Parts: sequence; structure tokens; C-alpha cells
Amino acid sequence: MPVSNTKTSPRILYSCYSQVSRAGEQFIADHVFGYILSGDSELYVNGKNYYFKQGDYRFLKRNELAKFVKHPPAGGEFKTITIGMDQTTLQSMSAELDLQADGQYSGESALFLRPNELFNNYIASLSPYMDKTGDEISPALTLHKVKEAVMILLETNPELKNILFDFSEPGKIDLAAFMAQNYRFNVDLNRFAYLTGRSLATFKRDFERIFNISPNRWIQQQRLKDAYFLIKEKKHKVSDVYINVGFKDLSHFSFAFKKAYGVAPSAV
Repeated sequence: MPVSNTKTSPRILYSCYSQVSRAGEQFIADHVFGYILSGDSELYVNGKNYYFKQGDYRFLKRNELAKFVKHPPAGGEFKTITIGMDQTTLQSMSAELDLQADGQYSGESALFLRPNELFNNYIASLSPYMDKTGDEISPALTLHKVKEAVMILLETNPELKNILFDFSEPGKIDLAAFMAQNYRFNVDLNRFAYLTGRSLATFKRDFERIFNISPNRWIQQQRLKDAYFLIKEKKHKVSDVYINVGFKDLSHFSFAFKKAYGVAPSAV
């Protein structure tokens, strides 16, 4: 079974910025409990779109690829606070408190959580993380607050036990279906291999057996087809398209596009 090369630690992250919306993508390595303090956020994960607004509590499952857009309110700032629950912390809690998953979770990758007083009081207790003094908070206190968040989640949403204390790695899944849904994510082949339950060598071998082409070539072809359609048929700006279809920079995209179609994307 492949092993994730992402090493994480318990963390509490306060995010704040203003003026313009921000878009991007990320690999959700750890389970995340979060609260939208102001603004709103769009999230695409596991084939589904979610919309979170000010005052929403949410839970995001680990080992997911996600795209996001974050919108500050008019004349204000986008603010969130998130608690990352790493596997080492959860495993230690499992051993100490005899907390075990008693079934397999098969629900959605992102969950809306109903507000309650425990959540509200917990978020209020994180005010030191929302100013400069948060940088001076000891790792031991951060660990304590992350463990507190886990216990509050279990108290208010006991069904989360089967997510939080499932320590298995991704199992082998349908490669063609997964890639068709996720090829636009700008991650390396090691990550795709891990998320499909394969070693890198097995991933490449299975991929070429299914698609009769190497993974890198297939991924680039799919992204370029999408880009051509968006520019030619939908009249999208080149500067908006290249990131959305999974290219890291405009120069690489322009070179690959011209090689594939004989003209620069700006000339389509």
C-alpha cells in the first residue's frame, strides 16, 4: 500500500485578507474543523460543489483534493479559523481513550455542522490565535485545543467517530473514474497514485493499460482540450483558463497549447 509523504502536526490557522476574491486548490491532508468568521467560500471536492457563508461551521475529510474560491464581504475582510487534526494526535487519543471506529464512513467529504453553544464557546476561546499573540502560543497548548475540538465534535456529532478514528490509507479504486474527475488538479503523479490506492509504479502500469498512453501525456491532453473549448467556445480569458485547467504558469501553458494546436492561445 502506498504511503502519503505529507507530514503534518496539530494546528490552528487564522486566515484574514481583504479587497479581492482568492481562488486556488489544495490537498486536504488532515481532517479539518472550521468556522467562517466573515465572507463566504465556494468549495469543490470529490465531484461536488459546496457554499459556506459567514457563521457556518464545517468539517472536511482528509485525503481529498479541493478547489476553492474565497470572497471577502463588500468593504470588509474574509476571515476563517480552522483546526487541523493530524493522524498522530488522533491515534494517541484513540489509544488513550479507547476511541475506535465501529463502521465505515461512506458519506460526503465536506459537511455542514449545526451551530451549538459548545462550538460557539470553543471558537471564542481561540481569540489568542486571531491576533499577533497567536504566534507565541506554545505547541503544547495548541495540541490541547485540537484535542478539545475533537472531543466537542464527538459530543455534538458522534457519527464523526467513524471518520476521525479511521486510520486506513486510501484503498485501490477505479482509476479511470478518479482521473476523469480529478485531472485538472495540479498535483504530481505520486499524489494521484496515493489517492487511488497504488504505488507509483502500479499507478503508471495500470494507467497505460487503461488509456494506452502515459499519465503525463494524457493529463496534458485533457487539460489542453478543456482550455481550447473554454477559450474558443466560451470566450474565456487565457489568463483565467490556464490555472483553472491545471497548468502552473502561463508560459508553460502557452508553449504546450501552441505545440498542440499550432497557434498561441491568444490567437484562437
